[in-house]
Amino acid sequence: MLHTRPTAVFTEMSSRAWAVLAVLSGAIFLEGIDVAMLNVALPSIRADLALSTGTLSGVVSAYVLGYGGFMLLGGRVADLFGRRRVFLFWLAVFVVFSGLGGFATSGWMLLTARFVTGVAAAFMAPAGLSLITTNFAEGPVRNRALLVYSGVAAGGFSLGMVVGGLLTALGWRWVFFAPVVLSALILAAAIPLVRDAEGPQQVRGKLDVTGALSVTGAMMLLVYGVVRLEHAGDRPALTAAVFAVGLLLLALFVVNERRVAEPLVRLGILRSGNLVRTNVIALLFVGSFAGFQFLAALYFQELRGWSTVQTGLAMAVIGIDAILAPLLTPRLVERFGNARVVFGGVVLAALAYLLLLPLEIDRAYAAMLPALLLLGVSFALVYGPLTIAGTDGIDEAEHGLAGGLLYTAIQFGFALGISAVTAVHVAAEAAGATGIEALRTALLAPVIAAVLAAVVGAAGLRRSAPVAEPVPAAVG
Repeated sequence: MLHTRPTAVFTEMSSRAWAVLAVLSGAIFLEGIDVAMLNVALPSIRADLALSTGTLSGVVSAYVLGYGGFMLLGGRVADLFGRRRVFLFWLAVFVVFSGLGGFATSGWMLLTARFVTGVAAAFMAPAGLSLITTNFAEGPVRNRALLVYSGVAAGGFSLGMVVGGLLTALGWRWVFFAPVVLSALILAAAIPLVRDAEGPQQVRGKLDVTGALSVTGAMMLLVYGVVRLEHAGDRPALTAAVFAVGLLLLALFVVNERRVAEPLVRLGILRSGNLVRTNVIALLFVGSFAGFQFLAALYFQELRGWSTVQTGLAMAVIGIDAILAPLLTPRLVERFGNARVVFGGVVLAALAYLLLLPLEIDRAYAAMLPALLLLGVSFALVYGPLTIAGTDGIDEAEHGLAGGLLYTAIQFGFALGISAVTAVHVAAEAAGATGIEALRTALLAPVIAAVLAAVVGAAGLRRSAPVAEPVPAAVG
């Protein structure tokens, strides 16, 4: 078994601290951009491999199943067996299977590659987040690191369509090969740089096998059930059965966690109102954006006939969050506190979706630009503070678990957002709506999700207070 010496916690942003942060931020950027790039490439993949609609949908669903199904397990494994070890191993798996996706010559090869890539991300993401929270001292240094980290993550999520459109123009296989190059470089840099920190986070114990199997099965089935909602009329009895078995396994998991000495998830962690509120907001906020992103691709490419490159460039303005997150958000968090900044961000998102509701086929891009800019600002305001809040007040020994809960909420939000807009869009078309009418109707789903996120965020405003110490505002 590989052992590495621990490292002292960073109390200031030294050159080594920036190097470690760059590596960990690169990994989460990779995870975010990977999903968004694939969405743009799907039509080209279908044409080249002659995939059915069901298989094409499965290419996205397979990743979501792997990611959402194994996330809680991934977070706890990182706590138990070492964050660095888990991070490096699954980053290597990500490299291999992303590359295999690029070599796929059939649907089953692509589905397998995407599922394992999703599993790799499920272990890698919470391990990376807990490496941030345990290697950087609590307070301004950790807040600064988390805001940079989450800003890069949000940038990957929002810029993925741009990069995906450019790469697809060269050939859809580059959507898989490009992440291989980036992740291999990150892996090479991570081996000498990333270390497990000293202190209580060096947890060792037994893995709750029953809990791991039951919660993984439950998460996979519940995510699959959400994905099936995209086609509400397709074998509804099967969809109901999937949800029923998933909920049964979840109930088994809860019973098991109450009885075992070393549970996979200490249920007491859910007594934290801040943690629960953070995860609900994350689910709704990401769900609203995932649904919007899907509808935007449909609008630009199918209704307006734009190319993948044109679509990607049209969405590029949302990537302003990668600039604003490290420059603007720390100042706002310092002055107003996490909860108020998050609330403002989700309100801006709801406003942006409302501004886009009167879409027409011939609507000028300049008329849509203010709404897209608002979305970029909202991402800058929400994503980073949510990442900080996701582990706020949680014992460092459970930071991997807290990160797993946050990323599980994000992944469920992603699946639920796409499924919701697809189901509404299909139902509207079945009721006789034209393409643009159906799209406008489906856009109500992101509006509702963002408004609900704002309502949940408002509940935490009384408990919000500005941080006591100043948070540095710039990354340079």
